Amino acid sequence: MNAWVKLGNIFTPTRNSEWMSSHAAVPFVEKLIGSQIKIYFSSRNQHNKSLIGWVIIDIENPAVILKISSDPIMDLGGAGFFDEDGVMGCELVHINESKYLYYVGWNIGSIIPFRNAIGLAIFNNNLNRFVKYSDGPILDRSIYDPCFVASNCVLQKDGEFLMYYLSCIKWEIVNQKYNHQYHIKMASSNDGINWNREGRVVIDFEHKNEYAISVPRVLLIHGKYRMWYSYRGSSLNDTYRIGYAESDNALDWIRKDDQVGIDVSKDGWDSEMICYPYIFEYKTDYYMLYNGNEYGKRGFGIAKMKKENDSDEDKYEEQW
Repeated sequence: MNAWVKLGNIFTPTRNSEWMSSHAAVPFVEKLIGSQIKIYFSSRNQHNKSLIGWVIIDIENPAVILKISSDPIMDLGGAGFFDEDGVMGCELVHINESKYLYYVGWNIGSIIPFRNAIGLAIFNNNLNRFVKYSDGPILDRSIYDPCFVASNCVLQKDGEFLMYYLSCIKWEIVNQKYNHQYHIKMASSNDGINWNREGRVVIDFEHKNEYAISVPRVLLIHGKYRMWYSYRGSSLNDTYRIGYAESDNALDWIRKDDQVGIDVSKDGWDSEMICYPYIFEYKTDYYMLYNGNEYGKRGFGIAKMKKENDSDEDKYEEQW
């Protein structure tokens, strides 16, 4: 069983700027120099619209914020566009010596609360900033994804790209409110921009009460593909927990949620839920960024995978 040791809540929104009024959700990493990493996250402005910013930390002393973005890294879309009501970062991927930033665009709904689609921004070295690839999304609802798509992860494998993404398949009225139902599907691409879909479900609902599986993260570790994600809807609780699955080929997955090795705390900022994990490696250690209560309202924390023997600097062969 994997075991994660929580190192604490390392960043909470400052509320000192109009664009960062609350939340620091869905954190993900860009490696910088040495032990410094840039962590992108999505905050909400005073109008409750998501925007993307970043902080820089030293992973060897993660509680200290070295630098924080003064402005969001991209603007909202114009009226009528898929990202007019919010932009939320998903993941940064290096493709053909370029930095691809996949993000979710938000539209507020009239009957249902919202609709999402996936966009792309590419870093422009001359302008020193991310520039949206297009005004429209690169992945939107389709015959396979009837309601919306969101929160993707991209894996490079055998010369092609695999995208694992949230697919909303329906809305239901529960307790007089519309409640979404989404799981994880997969798409493929030759360039990371144009995606082919066949409706393949990779992480599905385990029982009738489960209704939300989101934010997949995939790594190849010791010859096996490993995925972390968020899930909710059970007889025990109705808030997010972090799940875990394994695959030999990156296509067929087996859920092993009981082996994830991390859960809510007894009290504090992550006592009600844990969600939106991002796993990365530094030297011989694995770390997890994650959100806590209220979908990241108190920011994000970090955990470190515990080795079988903390004095052993070898890799996690027995752990995995």
